[in-house]
Amino acid sequence: MKMRSAGPALVAGSLLFCATAPAWAIDFQSDDWKFSLDGNVNVDYIYSSCEGASSAHTVAGGLACVGSASGSSVSNISNGLLPAAFTFGVATTQDDIDLSAHLGLYPGIATNDGGSPNLQSGGSNTALGTTGLDVRQVYMTFGNKNWGTFLLGRNFGLFGFDVIINDMTLPGVGGPGGSASAAPANTTLGSIGLGYIYTDTLGQIDYTTPDFAGFTATIGIYDPLNAINGAGAVIGGKFVPDSPQPKSAPGFHGKLAYKLDFGGGTKLYLSSAFITQKQKFIAAATGNPYSYNALGIDAFAMLDISDFELFGYYYHGSGLGTTGLFVLGDDGLSDGKKRSSNGYLIQGTYKIGKWKLGVNYGDSSLDLASGETNPTLVKDNRKVTGGVYYSLTKNLTLLGEVTNVDAKNHAGDSNNATTVNVGAFLSF
Repeated sequence: MKMRSAGPALVAGSLLFCATAPAWAIDFQSDDWKFSLDGNVNVDYIYSSCEGASSAHTVAGGLACVGSASGSSVSNISNGLLPAAFTFGVATTQDDIDLSAHLGLYPGIATNDGGSPNLQSGGSNTALGTTGLDVRQVYMTFGNKNWGTFLLGRNFGLFGFDVIINDMTLPGVGGPGGSASAAPANTTLGSIGLGYIYTDTLGQIDYTTPDFAGFTATIGIYDPLNAINGAGAVIGGKFVPDSPQPKSAPGFHGKLAYKLDFGGGTKLYLSSAFITQKQKFIAAATGNPYSYNALGIDAFAMLDISDFELFGYYYHGSGLGTTGLFVLGDDGLSDGKKRSSNGYLIQGTYKIGKWKLGVNYGDSSLDLASGETNPTLVKDNRKVTGGVYYSLTKNLTLLGEVTNVDAKNHAGDSNNATTVNVGAFLSF
């Protein structure tokens, strides 16, 4: 067994923690196969001062936490934007073809008896509980530098990927999400829904070109996702949701990226990605089918100048929704009228020795569909985070963040909340 400094990861997904702190991998060599193990463990104390129950407004889809009759302050100890991670890889070269396979296991520390490790239900943070295990990545790759690389399996998507792996709150917390509740999930929001839509992990088949003078392109298909829109009808005194239907075609996504090294520590990175998919439903009220095409496109630019890093990100969606892919992307009625969405995130960080100081500001907006009247629907989720990150060792980062989240509805009412977190992030 030997230790090595982590170079290009077997998986794009591994960069989710490799990008945050100096990382190392453990390699095992057996004949022509190399086996590797990477990972992280992170823990934060998270305190949120939520909008008081007496002053809170209804903001459907709003991400500012709201208190209750018992109070507006919430304390939790949990993971941050990332769960813990243990990712396993195997790689070899046969007949001049590079082969690899990857498995990513993501346990958390929050008590999760509600099913999904990230979607709690029923307030299950009780005694005798256990944490959950999130299997986000299972895939293989094959190819070489001359004719490109194919990726097949479950991995992070292309749309919104570059912004999340460069979000300074990745080793931290950012927006608290479920950690400002009685039943915290295994992850917080970071800037998800507060500047970008979560890239998610998708069953996919992709092809990435070789590097052409700094340019690479990826194109692929993915297992289509059902929209979360709340559409349905009250039948026999019970709410019956509209039925999502099998899709006749996969979803499609793609990405174009460009890297330029000016030398002297100055680097430029540009990218743009798209995602598109058709949604199909049967209306519960009428039994009639309806469908619509959803589309998203983004742009990302990052400039490194020695110890200073600045990036800007923008996305636009039609039927794409907000926070998650295809969440609230239509009017929730049986005509499937699409809502438009937009968002951006701006971030600057500066390193001083072992310290990194940073601030980011993001906004995710959701428009009403044509003819829609829904004053309590979220119009904007906005966030500003200031963070301090200290490399106690090359693998251990101590951190503190302050985040303010504001959620406004289409009636002009808003809720505001502030979160403070301190924690540690260990990568290996």
